[in-house]
Order: sequence, then structure tokens, then C-alpha cells
Amino acid sequence: MTGYEPTTALPRDLLNRADMKAAITAHDFGTVFLLARSQAGITYSQIASACDIKPERVGLLARGQGSVTTFEKITRIADALRIPGRMLGLAPRAWEESEHGTSGDGEDLRRREFFKASASAGLAASLPDLTRPPAGGRIGNDIPNRLRERTARLRRLDDILGGGDTYRVYLSEYQKTKALIRDASYTEETGRALRSVLAEMAQQAGWAAFHAGRAADATSLYEASHQAAVDAGDAALAGNALAFLAYQNVGGNRQVGVQIASRSCATAGADAPPGVRALLHERLAWAHAVAEEADETERALAAAEAALAEVEDSPQPDWVTWVDHNELQIMTGRCWTELRRPLRAVPVLKTALARFDNAQARDKSLYMSWLAASYLHAGEVEEAADVTSRALDLSAEVASVRPRQRLDPIIENLAGHRALPAVAAVLEKARA
Repeated sequence: MTGYEPTTALPRDLLNRADMKAAITAHDFGTVFLLARSQAGITYSQIASACDIKPERVGLLARGQGSVTTFEKITRIADALRIPGRMLGLAPRAWEESEHGTSGDGEDLRRREFFKASASAGLAASLPDLTRPPAGGRIGNDIPNRLRERTARLRRLDDILGGGDTYRVYLSEYQKTKALIRDASYTEETGRALRSVLAEMAQQAGWAAFHAGRAADATSLYEASHQAAVDAGDAALAGNALAFLAYQNVGGNRQVGVQIASRSCATAGADAPPGVRALLHERLAWAHAVAEEADETERALAAAEAALAEVEDSPQPDWVTWVDHNELQIMTGRCWTELRRPLRAVPVLKTALARFDNAQARDKSLYMSWLAASYLHAGEVEEAADVTSRALDLSAEVASVRPRQRLDPIIENLAGHRALPAVAAVLEKARA
């Protein structure tokens, strides 16, 4: 629970007020802070301290100047003010478990099942209003923004569900929007905005396909996304589509992966939002690490860090709000693991993973595989076995092939140490 103080918890009756709900749903934290002060007596200084935000910035936000867009800051505010995750489009926060007296893998599974059901119900309830052209077939210029907001909400499912659960949901969004673009009439400006949203949807569906083990579908969607982004004149999304393609290629021809990742940064350009530049340079660092290019890896990570330093006061696309300093630490640890530098990798991975909720089971189990690998590189076999065991537990109910794909070679390497009780136990768990 980052930055939580009891005096900053919003009262339940205030959370249930319509104006507070509207502000939270819109991520309008200035209004949230304003209501917290006027209705609950929580001072801006208390909010600043609890949320790790500069006091002057809290005041500016309350006056309607600026916005909070990074995942790291949003989660800090949620924890400090005790705002339930569902109200912000986040996975349930760790403190929600303790307050309701629940914990453990069974509760994580029940939460994932709830989100599966609610995603389908929400889709059926509101999609027709957005994708059916009105009488006369002409749509207004508000539709792209409404579709983008909807895409942002559905993207939150990716926090706790695997691609096997979300792929059909995301693909349906993409296909229906593609049909809308084909069948409706609209202005040239609205058409460009629709194609930009379509590119975003294709990337989300491609990411889910990738996690569901549908590599060919993912490639096709990323390529379609790139074309839609180019047609829309959206350089940032075009660059991100290439970054996704590079991510898929690094496991094959490593230099091709580096070339595509480099092209993704050049396509987005130096004028792209800093969060976008941070994400693309992270993926470039990964491509260099897989290609065993340590100096180039370090330069790309430094470029990502420099871009993140600019994020604080700059509006960011929703599709990069998850990229924060913790995510960069994870990527840094992954890169050093790939380069077989365990003394560098282990500390940053341990620190970053400690901040992940178990509800983010797919990502946490996946990232733990790099920690286990680094322990093996360092000769710490029992530590590697312990981390692998915990990763197996987390990934057991996740509809993603990637955690097990990553864990299988680690388990194979552990097999040579089966005489150790910790290793024998994890091998038995893997067989089960």
C-alpha cells in the first residue's frame, strides 16, 4: 500500500456521491482532490504526502490545470484515498482483500471469473450504440472519442486476465469498428480519428492473441494496425505497431527484431509523447539484449528513463499509461537476465516484483520467470526453485501460454538438481 495514511481515506458516503463517482471514472483527480478537501476535510498537503505528488501540483490539478495519466500515480492515488480499483478500471487493490477478509489464490481466481463475466455483459449492453450507424448512415465526430474511451476501459481487463479470456472480446471490438468504418459515412477528420482508434483496437487484440498462443493472428493484427495508423496519420500508433512486430521477431531472427524496433522509434519520432518514447525504447532495449548487445541495451534503457522523466506533466495516450518506473525496472531486470548479468538483474527484479499485486497473475508470474533464470545464472538453485514454484502457482489459472513457455526451460534446467528437496518439490508441482 504505497503512501497510505488513514486520514486520507475517502468516506464511503463521499465515494458513493454521483459527482465523486463521475470524477473518479473520468480520472479527473483534480475534482477528486477538490471534493476530498471540501467534503471530507482532507487537506491538499495530506493528499500530496500520501500520494507522493508535489503540493503545488495538487493545487494546480484541483484548479483544473493538468491531469494524471501514469499507471504508477493512478495506483498511488487509489491506495492513498482508498478508492476501489473497479472505480478506476484497475484490478482490485491489495488493501481491498484485507478489508474484506479475503486472500489467497482462490480469491484471485474468483475475481478473474467475475471480470470474465462482467466483460461479456458490458460488451453486449453498450456496443450496438457505438457501432451501428444512425438513420441515414452518417455518424458524428463524437463517435471516435467514445470508442477510444471504451477501448481504454476494456484494456483494464488485461491487468488481470490472459489473452485466452480477452482475445474474443478485443477482436469483436476491432471487427465491429472495422465494419463501421466500411459501412458508415463521416467527415474526413472523423475518418482519420476512426482509423486511429481501429489501430489501437488491433494492437490490443494482437497482444491478447500473442498471449493466447495465436502468433499468426497476432502478426496479422499488428500489420493491420500499422496500416490503419499510417492511414490515420498517427505516427505514435504506427511506431507502436512496429514495436509489437519487433517483440514477436526477437525470438527468431534477432537482428531483424533489432531493425524493426529501431524503425519503431524512428517512426514515432522525437515529438511523440514521452510515454510512447519510453515504451518504444524499452522494447528496443529488449531487442538489443536478446541480440546480446549490452552497450546498445544500456543506451536504449537510458533513453527510456529520460523519456519517463518527462511524463509527469504531459498528457499521454491511455495505451501507454501502464509504462512507469516500475515497469522500466522490470524491463531492466529482464534485459540484464538475458545478458547473463545476475548481480544487476536480481536486485531490480526483486524490488519491482514486490510492488505487483497477485491479481496481476499473468504479468507477475511471467516476470518472475526472469528472476528465477537470474538466480540460476548466479548458481542459486534453491532460490530459483522457490521463485519458480511461486510463479507456477500464480500462472495455474491464467489463460496465457507465455508464463509456462518461459518457465518450462527453467524447470528443465532445475531437473539436473533434483536431489535438492526444493527442486524435487517444484518438479513435482510442474508435472501436476
